[in-house]
Amino acid sequence: MTAPLNKTQSPGQPESNKHGEPGKPKVTEQEARQVAEAAREQDWRKPSFAKELFLGRFRLDLIHPHPLPDAEAARRGEEFLSRLHDFCETRIDGALIEREARIPDETINGLKELGALGMKIDVKYGGLGLTQVYYNKALALVGSASPAVGALLSAHQSIGVPQPLKLFGTQEQKDTFLPRLARTDISAFLLTEPDVGSDPARLATSAVPDGDSYILDGVKLWTTNGVVADLLVVMARVPRTDERKGGITAFVVEADSPGITVENRNAFMGLRGLENGVTRFHQVRVPAANRIGPEGAGLKIALTTLNTGRLSLPAMCVGAGKWCLKIAREWSGEREQWGRPVAKHEAVGAKISFIAATTFALEAVVDLSSQMADEDRNDIRIEAALAKLYGSEMGWLMADELVQIRGGRGFETADSLAARGERPVPAEQMLRDMRINRIFEGSTEIMHLLIAREAVDAHLSVAGDLIDPEKSLSDKAKAGAQATAFYARWLPKLVAGPGGLPGTYAAFHPDGHPDLATHLRYVERSARKLARSTFYAMSRWQGKMETKQGFLGRIVDIGAELFAMSAACVRAELLRSTGANGREAYQLADAFCRQSRVRVEELFGRLWNNTDDLDRKVVSGVLSGTYTWLEQGIIDPSGEGAWIADATPGPSGKDNLRRPIR
Repeated sequence: MTAPLNKTQSPGQPESNKHGEPGKPKVTEQEARQVAEAAREQDWRKPSFAKELFLGRFRLDLIHPHPLPDAEAARRGEEFLSRLHDFCETRIDGALIEREARIPDETINGLKELGALGMKIDVKYGGLGLTQVYYNKALALVGSASPAVGALLSAHQSIGVPQPLKLFGTQEQKDTFLPRLARTDISAFLLTEPDVGSDPARLATSAVPDGDSYILDGVKLWTTNGVVADLLVVMARVPRTDERKGGITAFVVEADSPGITVENRNAFMGLRGLENGVTRFHQVRVPAANRIGPEGAGLKIALTTLNTGRLSLPAMCVGAGKWCLKIAREWSGEREQWGRPVAKHEAVGAKISFIAATTFALEAVVDLSSQMADEDRNDIRIEAALAKLYGSEMGWLMADELVQIRGGRGFETADSLAARGERPVPAEQMLRDMRINRIFEGSTEIMHLLIAREAVDAHLSVAGDLIDPEKSLSDKAKAGAQATAFYARWLPKLVAGPGGLPGTYAAFHPDGHPDLATHLRYVERSARKLARSTFYAMSRWQGKMETKQGFLGRIVDIGAELFAMSAACVRAELLRSTGANGREAYQLADAFCRQSRVRVEELFGRLWNNTDDLDRKVVSGVLSGTYTWLEQGIIDPSGEGAWIADATPGPSGKDNLRRPIR
């Protein structure tokens, strides 16, 4: 896994792997980076708060005053949330879904009748036309009733067929598919393959032109909703010829098309009701009219879809945080140890404080990012990525802390608790369900690299040729002149700023409330320090910067904390100004910022004081077998089998496990 940090041109089209197997592209490290770079949205047409933050510029004006939805959008959103709340209470049985590892058909049909499949689809196509803000609130609500149901709705609308069509589809495609997707048809997104994850340059599923159609062949893995889907958005490689560009391309595919076989329904440690499978395509004919966008635009479509689609995952983490807080409060006030409630003991109280403060901040991050997405006046690709990264990591920590607070009961299943007469609190299930969020829609490690690439974009734009070994001396000279001019203007601005002035951001210190202005000043100072650290690292490591993934990850984590602190303060001020729990919101924001500052200081220290170099040496030793003696004295319970299943194109030899819901 290598950070795609260098500026490159579009690569050639590899056709076979090192063994010469057809359909298995041979891809060098350089070519893999080139594919990722070519798919990246490279223009910044609108301002970005997070991008400015990484450049050392604290643009509070981009997020404060906090944007708000218009009155009509709020009215429609609240009305739907009320109906959805009733449905979740009466028609979703989370315990049943967990026991049977399946969402009942009647539950899914009820969601269809409610219009939940069309929350983000425009009303003119039969959808509800909810804003991103209310869509995310709906997912948080549904996910609290059953994370598996939340995942089904999110996969259908956040990354499934509706969003790519909304952004890139033709009018004919929208007229044909969106009414179905709004009311009756479930969709799935198919990109991952058995040997292809976050490195799409090696994508092997092919789409060969044949008259006015394409013929699809290949195997897709981890197809969330794929077992029950009616429509699929499939990424496949069109061969390049003299007449056509080719490349990875997106298609809308009818799930009941001849040649499609759902070969497996996968089972996981959590989300046991998830309809996730392995789907094989063998000579599947897809009309050319079902192609989304031009040939070769598939990855760009996927990444653009995820710009806002990623917000659904942290939204459900917000719901999980709220539930963790409720259970922690009720249990810790009831359970006594050494003569007083466990919440009164500092060791437990610190965990409760962390859950409360982090839930407040995470909701602030999601609501702010969602509202900015609705207004479309800011570029939020980094904000959405940070929300996903931060939400998934903090959501997991909150669930883990709840299990610890509950003690032995936290490790016990809800059914077991109920069997002996206690409240069936599914804390251990929450921990299992939340774990996937650090992997879904871009693992934490991949999110670090993706965000880092965007964070250093300004540097690469002016100085990228200087560290590119393939550039000529004349190119490097030109880049040097550009870099000198850029840094002559930029670096002096990183020396001092409003964060060093005691009275700055005074509006965030109203009488009788905690002082949040001091935290905003800290964010401003830290943003400049972060930018200086990034510049120093690029100067020090130059072309090797892309290999310093530990450093890059810490840079991104600092930015995530600073973004969350900013969002928490802005949300607290919004609630104070509207009279909605303002004093309490200020207290939570203050607690979160103080906790966050401890983490930021640790991360800054670890930028330069770490074990990264030693870790690389140990890893080399592990891979070369130097430490195999350390593995002795155990029994490996793993069974026999290949590490990666064979995905050779061809007809399926398995029964079709597809289960359409009607």
